[in-house]
Amino acid sequence: MWVRPGSARPGVGGERNGALVVRVSARAVDGQATEAALAAVATAFGLRRRAVTLVAGATSRTKILEVEGAEPAALTRLLAGADAVPLPTAVDRSSVLVGLTTNTDERS
Repeated sequence: MWVRPGSARPGVGGERNGALVVRVSARAVDGQATEAALAAVATAFGLRRRAVTLVAGATSRTKILEVEGAEPAALTRLLAGADAVPLPTAVDRSSVLVGLTTNTDERS
């Protein structure tokens, strides 16, 4: 995830350098933008906030997330900007670029 705090237009959708763009308005103070970005990603995938975990990059603009239960097809559509999801005003707003991977391990 790549974060650019302070966006005027909250939403999730689009791609930059292979990562998903997420816009939230929170400032990069005390982790507020990171938390808002995690909540925005959960909302975009139709998941609860607890399904999204920050793996690396707590104080960096570049972050890695684990999204439990995310559909790969939903990520593909969001990256293409086809399903850009505007965020409700209750979700903080700042601009975030998110790089997601989904776990496709098959267990025998």
